[in-house]
Amino acid sequence: QVQLVESGGGLVQPGGSLRLSCAASGLSFSQYAMGWFRQAPGKEREFVAVISWHSGSAAYADSVKGRFTISRDNAKNTVYLQMNSLKPEDAAVYSCAANFLGGSGAYSPSAYEYWGQGTQVTVSS
Repeated sequence: QVQLVESGGGLVQPGGSLRLSCAASGLSFSQYAMGWFRQAPGKEREFVAVISWHSGSAAYADSVKGRFTISRDNAKNTVYLQMNSLKPEDAAVYSCAANFLGGSGAYSPSAYEYWGQGTQVTVSS
């Protein structure tokens, strides 16, 4: 059974940082591109970042480029999202997702086979 479990969310002040983690089990992690998506209340789920399965190449939404960094540790079956210079508009539920043999161009949620439950990020003073 595939499980993706996010952690690291919480409350942070504007300008602060958080690091999200997503621990995967039940799948051959190194063969999956891993993506992060977010959804704020009343809004559509939106792409945040993705890291490919083979080269480790990454891509980001324009809204987070230069502030967020995605990385993966295949030995730990874990993908991370380092979020710096957080803004109130970054507040959302952040979810990780897995895409078999996916590249760094997997921006659509429909490309992903497995999803985590999400972790809440709140940015407020």
